[in-house]
Amino acid sequence: MTQATHNHTTTPTTGATFDKLKCKECGAEYALEAKHVCEVCFGPLEVHYNYDNLRKLVTRETIEAGPNSIWRYRHFLPVATDNVIDVGTGMTPLVKSERLARRLGLKNLYIKNDAVNMPTLSFKDRVVSVALSRARELGFSTVSCASTGNLANSTAAIAAKAGLDCCVFIPSDLEAGKVLGTLIYNPILMAVRGNYDQVNRLCSEVANTYGWGFVNINLRPYYSEGSKTLGFEVAEQLGWRLPDHVVAPIASGSLYTKIHKGFQEFVKVGLVEDKPVRFSGAQAEGCSPVAHAFKEDRDFITPVKPNTIAKSIAIGNPADGVYAVELAKKSGGHVESVNDAEIIEGIKLLAETEGIFTETAGGTTIAVLKKLVEAGKIDPDETTVVYITGNGLKTQEAVQGYVGEPLTIDPKLDSFEVAIERARTLDRLEWQQVLV
Repeated sequence: MTQATHNHTTTPTTGATFDKLKCKECGAEYALEAKHVCEVCFGPLEVHYNYDNLRKLVTRETIEAGPNSIWRYRHFLPVATDNVIDVGTGMTPLVKSERLARRLGLKNLYIKNDAVNMPTLSFKDRVVSVALSRARELGFSTVSCASTGNLANSTAAIAAKAGLDCCVFIPSDLEAGKVLGTLIYNPILMAVRGNYDQVNRLCSEVANTYGWGFVNINLRPYYSEGSKTLGFEVAEQLGWRLPDHVVAPIASGSLYTKIHKGFQEFVKVGLVEDKPVRFSGAQAEGCSPVAHAFKEDRDFITPVKPNTIAKSIAIGNPADGVYAVELAKKSGGHVESVNDAEIIEGIKLLAETEGIFTETAGGTTIAVLKKLVEAGKIDPDETTVVYITGNGLKTQEAVQGYVGEPLTIDPKLDSFEVAIERARTLDRLEWQQVLV
């Protein structure tokens, strides 16, 4: 891996539906390069699309006839050619919840389950598939990221598939499953003694010095567009209609705001009917700068130092935090936070009602869903979609010691009978405690 491992020639965008980068704050326009910050006002750059062109190209039928992956929405994504990296990412189940819904007193609850997303069991596979497809078009041969774990897994896996050199950066205190889940793909893995925000700052320096393609830094405008597919899929899976209420985790705020962008783009090109959708966000108390800003009715984010088991969403200085607060307010939603004990209960609640084992980010989202229901902030009749973004096998440490132990028995019937009676007695005692 050497310095300046890319060139500045851009693949011709003939037939592409995107035409420029545009500053979200001041509207300044830029060429479609690896650039993420406006030179005029330092605002974030976003991909701009030609929606007239999109309307001519896309129908429900063309989408349904496409691949069973995020690339069925290729015209809504910032890739200029058909040469995309398709690793089967996306089209994850939208599960109609029965038992969890009943437990919470809801009638129309759906779970968007990206705990089974391919290839690395988190929603990050979506954003990385888009970012690396675009990185290849821009001529990068070395790709990288700053990650709290899931993004490192995805970047390493999809870079391996694409034959790109890969060097990724993580905080040194990550869960073992996430470290192993990156190393298996044989990237260079840098474990930085510091929190995610410190890792991110270092990566900005490396990106500037070495000219690598950092998916969530210089490639961020393209990368973040991958999250829209979580909006597209839900609208399609609900029978081409929008839900009433969304509950999603907030880390940087990008996923949360891009789901909304996905809904709006489908409305713009006439694929779904417009309607109000409330957006509620979930944060861990140990890293909840967006929830604090929402509660205090502020239009700015005060950075915090993360201290929570929910490491995958522990971003103390979220890049899109202000936009997340704005969306929650504008849509009539809420941003709530829950403590580590509630997060563990959220993981267990989803597992024992729906058979879905999620990581700490999903536990946070379920715990916030429960909190919102109890506070009367979710109408039992409205169609609510809760987004589960990662797999519990990656963060087993979080629930160790909270899920009981196996009953060790002899290979004899009487040993089994003693044990089963003990298990039933313990179960009855637990239910009595709940009733009390």
